[in-house]
Amino acid sequence: QVQLVESGGGLVQPGGSLRLSCAASRFTLDYYDIGWFRQAPGKEREGVSCITSTDGSTYYSDSVEGRFTISRDNAKNTVYLQMNSLKPDDTAVYYCAAAFSYGSKRYCRPRDYDYWGQGTQVTVSS
Repeated sequence: QVQLVESGGGLVQPGGSLRLSCAASRFTLDYYDIGWFRQAPGKEREGVSCITSTDGSTYYSDSVEGRFTISRDNAKNTVYLQMNSLKPDDTAVYYCAAAFSYGSKRYCRPRDYDYWGQGTQVTVSS
């Protein structure tokens, strides 16, 4: 059974940084595309950043481009999301998700991912 566990969330002041981790168990991340998504109260879940398994190609939403960096460490079976210059609008529950890669293009949309973690809260406030 695929299991993903997020960690690293918390309360941070505007302009601060956090690094989220997504650790996988019972499967190896090498063959999976991984995405970070977030959901704020009253809003739909949205794609923040995704990374492919084949060539490590990355995607960032316009709202986080230049501030967030996604990376994967297959040896540790973990994917990270480094978040810098955080803004109050970044406040949300952040989820990581995985989908087995067949080598075809995958969009960074929640409906394209199959396995989900439980989420970690990120609050940006002074």
